[in-house]
Parts: sequence; C-alpha cells; structure tokens
Amino acid sequence: MTEIRNLSSLLEDFINQINDNQISINMILKAFHERGFGILLFIFAVPMALPIPVPPGINILLATPLLILTAQQALGRHIIWMPEKIRKKEISGKKLKSVFDAVIPWIKKIELLIKPRIEFITYGIFSNIIGILGFIMAVSVCIPIPLSNTVPSFGIALMAIGTLTRDGLAVIAGAMVGIIWISGMIYIALFVGKEGYDMFEVWIKSLL
Repeated sequence: MTEIRNLSSLLEDFINQINDNQISINMILKAFHERGFGILLFIFAVPMALPIPVPPGINILLATPLLILTAQQALGRHIIWMPEKIRKKEISGKKLKSVFDAVIPWIKKIELLIKPRIEFITYGIFSNIIGILGFIMAVSVCIPIPLSNTVPSFGIALMAIGTLTRDGLAVIAGAMVGIIWISGMIYIALFVGKEGYDMFEVWIKSLL
C-alpha cells in the first residue's frame, strides 16, 4: 500500500520550488495535478480561510478555482480541467510563500490529530457528496459579508485534508462547519432579512 505523505511535507516541498516572482494557477495545477482534487482544493481554500477581511469582488475571484474544482468533484470527474483564462492568472510567489509559511506550523499541529479512519467517507460516492458540499461552500464565499470567506473556506480545507489523509472524521468535521455556516446564512435571509446581515456585519467588525 502506498504511504500517504503528510500534507505539511507536500507544501514544504512546493514552497521550496517556487521563487518570489509571479506564479500562475497553471504552475500550481501542474505541480499537484497527480495528487487529485484534495491538494488543489486545500491550496486554493486555505488563503481564504485566514481571518482577514476580503474586499467585495476579490472573494469571487479567489473562489473561482474552488467553484470549478468542487463542481468537477461533485460530477465525479477524475481528470481536472480548468479554463485557459484561469490557468493564466498569476499571483505573487512571495505572498504565496508567506501564507504557507504561516499556515504550515498549524497544519503540523492538526496532523497530530489526523489519521486514517472511517476511510470509506473519503472516496467513491462520498467523494461526489464532498464535491457538492464544497461547491455550496464556495458559492457562499461570494456573499459580500466581512469574513464570509473564512468559515466556508476553512470547511473546504478541512474536508480536503481529510480526503488527502483518508480521515473521514476530518471530512465530517469540515462538512459540519460548512453546513452550520450555510444554515445560519439561510436562516438570516429567510427570517431576519437585510437587518440581520447588517447586525451580523457589525458583530463581525467588532471582533476585528
């Protein structure tokens, strides 16, 4: 049986290979294509999972690769496809390295709790379900509310970690994070309305 490498070591190898120049989405796809959806979903989700306010519009741009990847996972695709226009998008290698330099120590702590268990949840039909939940979470990232990107992106990242390490419990935890968040957003929309979102926005800003 093939040994499953720690996510932290995969990311360390990746950041050691990039420089401070611009790095394209295509370069990331090529670097991790064989690893499947899990590693790519994690890489695109984790920067948005950080508790940093994202200006309206930027969150949609950041969520685009997540929307495309989760949609394909939901459909059961095994070969990852990405539009050429998205592939050519570039981000700062220096900024990307700084993000993962900050994230990797936390990943190493999480990995102490991660282990293969309830493995059947990480593949097969459950992979499609993970994709559906991930797609809904990615859509919620586009809602223009402060920190609206953080919670669903964290849920996607946690499900991705679980998929990569065959930890079904981590997948369930990530799914629950997303379901609770989205349920809360739906409740506010249906029973409270715009005033509820305004109150939520004020509360979020008070935490910053």
